[in-house]
Amino acid sequence: MSAQFNAFDRLAMARALALAERGLTTAHPNPRVGCVIARDGKIIGEGWHERAGEAHAEAMALGAAGAAAAGASAYVTLEPCSHFGRTPPCADALIRAQIARVVFAIGDPNPRVGGAGALRLRQAGIEVESGLLAREAEELNAGYLSRMRHGRPWVRIKLAMSLDGRTALANGSSRWITGEAARADVQRWRARSSAILTGIGTVLADDPRLDVRAAAERDQPLRVILDSRLRTPTTARILERPGAALVFSAYDEPVRRRALEEQGARVEQLTDTRLNLEQVLKRLAEIEVNEILVEAGPTLAGALLQGGFADELLLYVAPILLGPQARALVQLPELTDLAQSKQFTIIDTHNIAPDLRLRLRPA
Repeated sequence: MSAQFNAFDRLAMARALALAERGLTTAHPNPRVGCVIARDGKIIGEGWHERAGEAHAEAMALGAAGAAAAGASAYVTLEPCSHFGRTPPCADALIRAQIARVVFAIGDPNPRVGGAGALRLRQAGIEVESGLLAREAEELNAGYLSRMRHGRPWVRIKLAMSLDGRTALANGSSRWITGEAARADVQRWRARSSAILTGIGTVLADDPRLDVRAAAERDQPLRVILDSRLRTPTTARILERPGAALVFSAYDEPVRRRALEEQGARVEQLTDTRLNLEQVLKRLAEIEVNEILVEAGPTLAGALLQGGFADELLLYVAPILLGPQARALVQLPELTDLAQSKQFTIIDTHNIAPDLRLRLRPA
């Protein structure tokens, strides 16, 4: 930790991060941002960004602090914006409030910001510091940062397996490998995602809804189906919410496309051959998808891993054995040397009785 930050600075930024997390399921496509206004070792105002088009964290915190904000410090989890979007620039609001010092956790890689917010504050005579609790802030906005830096969303693949790495019996039966608590945990990961991605094989085999049971209609993630020949049935449960599904096809099938569109789905044809995963992810970034939760079979999961598109694995391990005839976790090419194996780092383990949840990232 940089020496310029004291214990209260760290406490205030930790509080700002906790506030930012309140927008975990609602802030997208915007970043999750929290702000604390403090003076003389006391918090006098705080806020967070809840939803696109509504007040930003800085505006909420300044409103709570009122005139007392003059001469105070502002702690923000992301560099204050400097451009007009759905709301006015936050940097200007901090300047008007006569804030004396701004501490932000990480810079905003959005090309419309990209250091301009910090520069504007400094030009107004405000002391500006950054880098406080940066790692925590990066974690909170992994999807937004990936979209801005790399032009694609953060891809998190959810998998459930037995102790011997199997996902279903040889006959396809897989309901349920994990317990009720683990399935409830998946709901929370769905809720924070901008989109749920699956393949046509899963739609045909399981007819899933892939929604968030407890979420309001406007907070439901987009459901994305990779369906090269538009085989999605018009009666599929994933289409039950109008406008909730986006179907990517590789061929133009006008009759089937119209039938799906009449059910409220959006259909986009990306190529005239097989679906290209890089193209799919680029298109999802263009429509402002930040985090994707992949809930699919071994073919799509394996293709994302093989293509280097998987940023994180969310792996639920059930204390059961299914045997060598059961279906494998992912489909990958046969290896001839251990050096060819895909390696991961475990970043988190959590007991969700009776199961275990692992979070892994490519090593």
